Amino acid sequence: MLDSPKSCSAWGRNLRTSKISEADALTLSNRSEDHFFDRKAAKISGKKLQKIVVAFANADGGEVVVGIADDGDEPNPANRWQGLGTVEDYNGLLQALFSLNPAVDVRYEFLECDTKPGYVLRMFVERGADVNKTDDGSVYQRFGAQSLPLNTPQKVNELAFAKGAQSFENMKVSGLPPEVVVDSNEIREFLRGYSPATDPLDFVVNQHLVDLRDWTPSVAGILLFANNPPVVMPRKCSVRISRYETREDEPERDHLKESYIIEGPLYKLIHASVDKITEILSGLKQWTEEGMKEIKYPPEAIWEVFVNAVIHRDYSISDDVQVLIFNDRVEISSPGRLPGYVKVDNILDARFSRNSKIVRCLARYPVPPNKDMGEGLNTVFQKMKEWKLKPPQIQEDGNYVKVVIRHAPLALPTEAIMNFLAHHEEITNAQARELTGIKSENLVKVEFYKLRDQGLIERVPGKQASASAWRKVAAKPEGV
Repeated sequence: MLDSPKSCSAWGRNLRTSKISEADALTLSNRSEDHFFDRKAAKISGKKLQKIVVAFANADGGEVVVGIADDGDEPNPANRWQGLGTVEDYNGLLQALFSLNPAVDVRYEFLECDTKPGYVLRMFVERGADVNKTDDGSVYQRFGAQSLPLNTPQKVNELAFAKGAQSFENMKVSGLPPEVVVDSNEIREFLRGYSPATDPLDFVVNQHLVDLRDWTPSVAGILLFANNPPVVMPRKCSVRISRYETREDEPERDHLKESYIIEGPLYKLIHASVDKITEILSGLKQWTEEGMKEIKYPPEAIWEVFVNAVIHRDYSISDDVQVLIFNDRVEISSPGRLPGYVKVDNILDARFSRNSKIVRCLARYPVPPNKDMGEGLNTVFQKMKEWKLKPPQIQEDGNYVKVVIRHAPLALPTEAIMNFLAHHEEITNAQARELTGIKSENLVKVEFYKLRDQGLIERVPGKQASASAWRKVAAKPEGV
C-alpha cells in the first residue's frame, strides 16, 4: 500500500536525501550523457547549470546530476563521484535555478554513498509549458547530448508555437487509485533494470506520473505501467492490425482476411504488435526481379514507423493505432495531426515530442524502443533506400498521420522489367504491376511500349488478351 500524502510531504521543493549503493554510484558515474541525462562536476557555475536545466525544460525534460565529473575531466569512472561536503554547499546552485523566470519545474534530491565522498545533487527537470530562459534572456534546447542555443527569433518563435500544444498524457484519470500504476507487474519489471535502485513510488513521483495533491495517476502513468491500460483508460489506446488480400487503394469488406487487437502497457504493446506484423508479412509473396518470393521490408523501417505512431500519437482521440497490411504495402495510421510546427515537408528535420513523459520513460528501459531520439524517420528513409525500395509516403489523412511503406522497387519501371527478363523468358502485365508497384494495367502497357520502341522487347507470339506477355528481343547474329 502507498504511504499517505502527509508522509510524502518531503517531496516538492523540500530537502530529501537518499543513500545509494556503491554499484549504483558507479552506474551513475558511468552513465552516458544523452537527450535525457547530463552530469557535471560540483564546480559548475550557476549560469552554466541554468543553461542545462533550461535546455531540458525546452525539450522533453530530463535528469541532471551535479557532483559527478564529466568523462573529459575524470577518465576513471570510479573517481568521478566528487560530491560536496554538505547539502548546504549546493545552495548557490539551487538559488540560481529557482530565480529563473518563467520558473522551471525542478524536483531534486541529494545522494550519498558510504564509500564515496560528499553529497551529489540529483535534479529531475520537467518539460516547461513556456519558453524557458536563463537569467540573461538566452534560450537553450536539448538536442541529443548537447544544450544548444536557439539564437534566432524564428527558432524561438517555433519553440513557443510548439509548446502551445497541450498533451493528453498529463491529464489525470479520476476515480483510479495510484496502485494501478505503482503496484503493477510492469513497473516492477521495469525497475529491476533501473539504476540507481528506485522505489516505485519514488519513480512515479519523480516522473510526474501520479499527482501528489490527490494521488491520482496520469494518462502517461497508466499507458506506461498499468497492467492493461485499455481497461482503465477513458480513451481507446490499443493497436488494431488488419490483413487485406488486395493491392487496391480502397479495399472492400471481402478483402479483409484477418484482424487483431493488441493491448498492454506501451513497452509490451510495441513489441507484441511488431511481432504480429512480422508474422503476417512472413506469409506474403509477390513477383520480384528474381521471381515469386517472400515480401521483405527493412525491419528497422517497420519498427521505427510503428514506434513513432504509438509514442507520438494524440491520446485524447479515442481510437487505436491502425496497421493495415496489403499485398504490396503496409499502412500505419496514428491518431492526431502533426503537432506544432511539424509539417510533412519538414518532418525529417523538425523535432517535437507531444508525449514527453512517455518518450522519456520508454527511453529508460534497458533496451529502449526509441533509442535514437529524433532519428527514427531518417532511419526509415535510409533503410528503404538501402533495400532499393521506394521511400515511404507520409501524409495527414484527416485527423491522422499515415505512413505508407510500399514494396515497390526504387528502379524505374523499365529497369525493373528488364531486370526481370534477365532471369525469366517472359513477363505479363500482372507480373509487371506487382513488380513495379504500378496499379494501372494501361500505365504498365506504356512502359512495355517504351521498351518495344527501343527495340528491347517484343510480344510473345500466340499469346493474346489476359495471357499476353512480352519477351526480350533476341540478339541478331553478327553480319545480319
